[in-house]
This record gives sequence, C-alpha cells and structure tokens, in this order.
Amino acid sequence: MEWLSALDDEAAARQAAGLRRELRPRGAGADDPVIDLAGNDYLGLSRHPEVLAAASRALAEFGLGATGSRLVRGSTEMHRALEDGLAGLLGAETALVYSSGYLANLGAVRALVRGGTLVVSDAHNHASIVDGCRLACAGKAAREGAATVVAPHADPDAVRGILAAHPGRPAVVVTESIFSVDGDLAPLAELYEVTRAHGALLLVDDAHALGVLGPRGAGGVAAAGLSGRPDVVVTATLSKSLGAAGGVVAGPRQLHRQLVDTGRTFIYDTALPPAVAAGVVAALGLLVDGDALRAELRARAERIVSRLRAEGLEVSAPDGGVVSVAAPSADEAFAWAAACRERGVAVGCFRPPSTPDGRSRLRLTINVGVPAGAFDHALDIIVKERP
Repeated sequence: MEWLSALDDEAAARQAAGLRRELRPRGAGADDPVIDLAGNDYLGLSRHPEVLAAASRALAEFGLGATGSRLVRGSTEMHRALEDGLAGLLGAETALVYSSGYLANLGAVRALVRGGTLVVSDAHNHASIVDGCRLACAGKAAREGAATVVAPHADPDAVRGILAAHPGRPAVVVTESIFSVDGDLAPLAELYEVTRAHGALLLVDDAHALGVLGPRGAGGVAAAGLSGRPDVVVTATLSKSLGAAGGVVAGPRQLHRQLVDTGRTFIYDTALPPAVAAGVVAALGLLVDGDALRAELRARAERIVSRLRAEGLEVSAPDGGVVSVAAPSADEAFAWAAACRERGVAVGCFRPPSTPDGRSRLRLTINVGVPAGAFDHALDIIVKERP
C-alpha cells in the first residue's frame, strides 16, 4: 500500500541519518544487570521500601487503575493528599496532578494563552512545551493574535527585547529550570525581573530541579526565591526525583479553577492510578528530608565531570543530575551508546531532532541508588568505548 511504502521510505531515511530508535525492555530490580546512567530516578526513590509499601497498600485498597477521569471517578484522597503535599513543597496556593508531565505542560500553556497573548519560549525547551505553544497559539487563538516567539537560550536580555517590542501585550515567558538536554540552569531570578517589569507571567518547568535544588528539594523556582509569586506558575513531572509517574501544575487558585473547568488534558484523561499517587506521597516525605541524597548527587556529578574532562571529553558543567557529553556525530553517538550497553551500562543518546542545537551527545543521568563502585565502573566503560 502506498502509505506503508511512504513510511518505509521515511524509516530508511532516518536509518541513513543515524536517527533510528529502538525499544529495549529492561530487567526488574536485581535481575537487571545494566548500570543505569540513563533513567531519571535521581534520588533512587522508585524502589524505596516506604514508597513501595505505600503504593502496595493503595493498590490493594483501590485496585490497579483510577477507573475514570479526575472529574468522573478518578479522584481519591490519595490525589488530594498528593496535591496538598506538592503545593506545600512548591510554596504554591494550589497544585493539580495530571497523569504525565507532558500533559501538565500542554494544559498549563494552553490555560495561560488567549487571544493576543505573546508566548516567549526558550530555544532549548522540552518538546512538551514546544507542543503546548503550538497548540495554544493555533486555531481561534491564532486568529485573535496569539503567537509564539522563540528566544535565544537562557538569555534574559533577549527576552527583555522581545517583550519591549510588544508593549502592553499580554505575555507568558516559558522556560525549564534545569534544561533536559545539557543540564544547565536557567537564570530564573533575572528572567523574573524581566517578566515582572513587563507585566508578563513566568511559567517554569521544574521537572529536572524538583528534588535536586532548593530548600528541602523544592526545586529551581524555590532556589531562586520565587516560590508563591502570583505571576509565577510551576510545572513538573513526578517521574524523576520522585521516582514515579504523573505531572503537576502549581500556581494561584484562579489557574487551578481554569484548568479544572476548561483544561482538555485534565478533563478528558484518565487519572493517575491511586497506587502511584500514594507512592508519590511517600516519596515526597523522603525527598524533603533528602539533603544527604542531594549531596551525594552533587558529588557524583562532580566526579563525572572531573573524570571525563581528564580524558579530553567535552562535558557540560551540570547544575543538577544531568550531564551532557559531546559526540562527534549522530552515528558515533549511537555507536558509543550501543557499545556501552553491550558492556552493561545504559546511557542516554541524544541526536537531532531531540537536540535543540543540532549537536549529538550522550546524556548521563545520576541515580544515587546505583552503588558507588558500579557508578565508577560505568565511567570506566564510557571512557573506554569513546569514538
């Protein structure tokens, strides 16, 4: 059939460009021989006994799934406890939990955009933010003047210039806190000064900073002293430092009302399973008391940088648990990651179009649950298998 042939042709072109992706099932717990420097379980909480026990109790009580959307039958006391805990940690008036961080970002951007809104999005923002901007600034909103401008990466002066060129126009500035590709930290305090001066909102995806930065692991927004500001909205995923799944939008009560009443990614999606919500509640308690875990994460990040730079590799200076290691090309990045995998080390392989700057790299993520000896052995393998 013609449409299947077209898909085959596109797959062949991706293969030739070194952009083929594969699904690789992993083992469970001790049955998995691979050292994990690719996942996002930064604090090692996904298998913590207290987290698993809380999830197990809720699983027995509520069953496997939520059985409906939050507005139908999907809300439980576990969801409410989780939202209260997240709002408290993030210093926000309210928090609303989604089934994924991706949907949380789509919902937040859409809720903040209306006719005439200018969205200023950092050039390195995650795909969920990019898609949120596209959806929010389409259709009726686009006809009424909503539009997205992509700003140079981590550049408050550029954002200032963009906003100054549209005086009086409602605007939302969107950024990650710790960026997912290179692990660098956005200049949040400076961005907030710019947005406040121009009457704009600041929307921050705190996915990679929650649990890693700030007092009690409250994230990058808290570390910048911006928690609870009425013109700051925070999104995050629950699948990284909290070791689970889901997403959250935290901000003023008016935004919460808007999301519940009109947010399609909330209204029409099956709720996060109660057992997962219960596990995250337990993980939150461990996270806020996790200063020792955060110290170990920082120490391991420093070890990665010191070791790999000593070998002549180009390595980012991480602000959290993400370390980027440059590769010569997409093909060599893929081959490097595959060679590490063959030697029992899982690393991330980022190639265009996943990389906003068109460069290929390995992305190493730190899990403090990996034994120290295994962690150091993984670094040896990465060095040995370099292109």
